[in-house]
Amino acid sequence: MWTSGRMSNAKNLLGLGVSLYFWGLMDLTTTVLSGSARPLIEGQEDNLSDKLHQRMKRSWVWNQFFVLEEYTGTDPLYVGKLHSDMDRGDGSIKYILSGEGAGIVFTIDDTTGDIHAIQRLDREERSQYTLRAQALDRRTGRPMEPESEFIIKIQDINDNEPKFLDGPYVASVPEMSPVGTSVIQVTATDADDPTYGNSARVVYSILQGQPYFSVDSRTGLIRTALMNMDREAKEYYEVIIQAKDMGGQLGGLAGTTTVNITLSDVNDNPPRFPQKHYQMSVLESAPVSSTVGRVVAKDLDEGINAEMKYSLVDGDGLDVFDINTDPNYQVGIITVRKPLSFESKKSYTLKVEGANPHLEMRFLNLGPFRDTTTVHISVEDVDEPPVFEPSFYFVEVPEDVEIGTTIQIISAKDPDVTNNSIRYSIDRSSDPGRFFYVDITSGALMTARPLDREDISWHNITVLAMELNNPSQVGSVSVTVKVLDVNDNAPEFARFYEAFVCENAKAGQLIQTVSAIDKDDPQEGQHFYYSLAPEAANNPNFTLRDNQDNTAWILTRRSGFRQHEQNTFYLPILISDNGRPMLSSTGTLTVHVCSCDDDGMVMSCNAETYVLPVSLSRGALIAILACIFVLLVLVLLILSMRRQRKQPYIIDEEENIHENIVRYDDEGGGEQDTEAFDIAAMWNPREAQLVVKNRQDMLPEIESLSRYVPQACVMDNNVHNYVLAKLYEADMDLWAPPFDSLQTYMFEGNGSVAESLSSLQSVTTDSDQSYDYLTDWGPRFKKLAEMYGATDSSGALW
Repeated sequence: MWTSGRMSNAKNLLGLGVSLYFWGLMDLTTTVLSGSARPLIEGQEDNLSDKLHQRMKRSWVWNQFFVLEEYTGTDPLYVGKLHSDMDRGDGSIKYILSGEGAGIVFTIDDTTGDIHAIQRLDREERSQYTLRAQALDRRTGRPMEPESEFIIKIQDINDNEPKFLDGPYVASVPEMSPVGTSVIQVTATDADDPTYGNSARVVYSILQGQPYFSVDSRTGLIRTALMNMDREAKEYYEVIIQAKDMGGQLGGLAGTTTVNITLSDVNDNPPRFPQKHYQMSVLESAPVSSTVGRVVAKDLDEGINAEMKYSLVDGDGLDVFDINTDPNYQVGIITVRKPLSFESKKSYTLKVEGANPHLEMRFLNLGPFRDTTTVHISVEDVDEPPVFEPSFYFVEVPEDVEIGTTIQIISAKDPDVTNNSIRYSIDRSSDPGRFFYVDITSGALMTARPLDREDISWHNITVLAMELNNPSQVGSVSVTVKVLDVNDNAPEFARFYEAFVCENAKAGQLIQTVSAIDKDDPQEGQHFYYSLAPEAANNPNFTLRDNQDNTAWILTRRSGFRQHEQNTFYLPILISDNGRPMLSSTGTLTVHVCSCDDDGMVMSCNAETYVLPVSLSRGALIAILACIFVLLVLVLLILSMRRQRKQPYIIDEEENIHENIVRYDDEGGGEQDTEAFDIAAMWNPREAQLVVKNRQDMLPEIESLSRYVPQACVMDNNVHNYVLAKLYEADMDLWAPPFDSLQTYMFEGNGSVAESLSSLQSVTTDSDQSYDYLTDWGPRFKKLAEMYGATDSSGALW
C-alpha cells in the first residue's frame, strides 16, 4: 500500500506539518492489494479471479500537501514523499508524477518518491496544483499501485500591500456643510488570502487632510470634520488616505491614495455694489435702445449663486431709461427707453437695485441678498436738425389751381436752444417734374407748373429744412399731394366708328351703336348725352337716339340710298358730359353706302369708277396738282419765317421783373459779363452751392441768396406767383425772347461800392449826369467807364 510523508525541516516549523495519508486494507493478500510485481503462485489464479469479483477497499486515499509561497532558497523546496508498501528499498519501484506543473514546477525522485518544487511559488498567481502519482515495476513497467490524484496547496504569507485600484479620487462637498457630511468612500484591495490569518485585513487612516476631514477605519468613508468650511476662503483640499493590512499591527504592509476634495459653492454671500454713486452722460441724439452705461454688483459666489437681476426702483427717469442684465458678465446695462431732449430735461437720477434671484433658506440670516446704488445721468446737447411739425403733410389740391397758389404752409423749427433760422427747399429727386416750389423763408408750398390729375394724380415730395448757420443740419418731411379732379376733359368716342348702310336699307334701321369715354372721374359717376351736331340737326339721311345708358343708336331716316349718287356720309355727333361746367366734343361717324344681298349682307362698298371727261387731259391734271404743291410750300415758308422773327421785348410797368437775381457789387463786366446768377438759387439754396460758376474776372463769392436776404424782408406773394408763371411760360415757349436778370430793388445795392444803380434815382437827362467817378471804381467797371466816361480832345479817358 501507499504511504506519503513530508520531512520535517526548518520551514515546516510554522505549524505546517507533514500530512499523513490514510489507507485501507483489502481482503486480499498484501502483495495483491499493494500491486506488488511479484508473480502469483500457480494454482492461485482461480482463487484470485473469484476474489476480484468481491467488493474491495481502496489501497490508498490522498489528501493534500501544503507548501509555503515565495521560497527564496537556492535548493529545491521539499514538498513531501510518496511511498508504496511494495517498495523494499531495493530500487525496484519507480515513482512517476503527472498533472499540473509536473516536471516544470514539481519533480519527484523516481526511486525514493521525494517531491520538490523547483520554481518560486506565488499563491496570488496560483493557489493549488492537482497532480497524479503512480508506482511502476522498474523492470517490467507494470503498475504496482493504481494511479491516484492528490493536491498541492500553496500556503499564503503576507507579501502584498493593500492597493487602491480606483485612486486617485476626486470628490466635492458643499461649503458650510455640517460636521459628519459624507464626502466619498475609498476602498483598498489586498491580494493576500483573506481566509488565512490577518494578511488581508485592512484598516484605513488619514495621513493628510486633518482637521478638515476624517475617515472611517473599517469602511473607508470620508466625512467632513470641521464646521463652516468656506469656499471663498479655501476651495481645494488634498487628502491622503492610508490602508494597512495585518489589522493595522506593526509589521503590516500599507498603501496610500490621494483624494482631491473641492468645496462646491452655495449662495452664502450677498451682492454688493463697489460704489454707491455712478456718474454717466448721454447725447440727446442717442437712439432708443442705445447703451448709456453699466453698473455691476460684486458677488463672491459663483455660477447660479452669483446670478444677478438689476432693476430701476426709484428716480425721475423710470420712463426714460431702462436696465437689462447681461447674463454672461452679470452686469446691469442702462439703455435709452424714450428719445431725449436737452432742451426739455438736462439730467436724471436713477436708483438701481441688484439682487440674487436664487436664494437658500438656511442662509437668509446672512442677507439681505440685494443692494442699491444711485446713478446720475447728464444729457449732453447736440446740434440737431430742424424738426417739422407735424411730421407728415397731406394736401388736397384741385388740378385747375393757378400757378403760384400756396397750397400748404410747411413749418419747421430748430429744437436747439439757439433756435437758428430755417431755410426751406424741395428735394428735387422727389419732384423731378418741378411741379412745386417752396418759399425759402416762410415755407409756403406753391404750385410751379399746371397740375393734371389725368397725368399724375399723386405727388410725394420731400421738403428739406436747413439751419442757416449750419447747412449740414438738414431735416426733412414727406408731403403727399392729392390732385383732385375737375371737369377739364370733354368726352370723346371710345374708338373710331365706321358704319355701313345698305342701298336697300329701310327707314328707322339701326346701323351703329356708339359710346364715349371721359378722362375725368367725377364723384357722381360718368353720364354722357348724345345728339346730332347743330349743323346736322336736320339731317335728312340719319337720326340719333340717346339710350340714356352712355350709348346712342344711329338710325336711318329714309330709304333709297344709292352708291353712285353718294357712297360716303359724315355724320357729326355732339357728346356732352354731366360735369360742372358741362364739356362737350364732336365726333364724326363715317357711314359707307354698300351693295347688299336680300339678307342684308354687305357685298361691295366701292363706287363704280367714273371716266374722266374728255376735255380734262392728263397733263392738265398734273399741272393742277403741281400748283397745289407750290402753294403748300409757300404757306409753310411764311409760317416758318413768322415764328423765327424776333419780337422786341416791351417792358411795361406791371412786368418790370426778370428771371434772374444779380448782386450789383459783382457787376463790372459790361457786355462781356455773361456769367449771370443761376436761377437754381431761387429753387434750392443747397443746389445753388453746387452749380455756382466762377467768374473770369473775380474770385467766386456768389453764395446762397438766403445769406443776403434780411430776415424781415419777405417777397410779396404776388411777385412769387408772377415769377413762377413767367418761368413756366419761358420753359414752354421755346421761341420767347430770353430775359437775363431779375432786379429786386428792395435790397439792391446793399454792401456794394457803387451803391444803387437804379434808374429811379437818376436824373432825367444825360447832360446833368457826370460819369467820371466810374474810373475810380476799379477794373470791374472799366467797360462802363469807357462807354460813359469823359474824354479829352486826344481821345484819352479822363
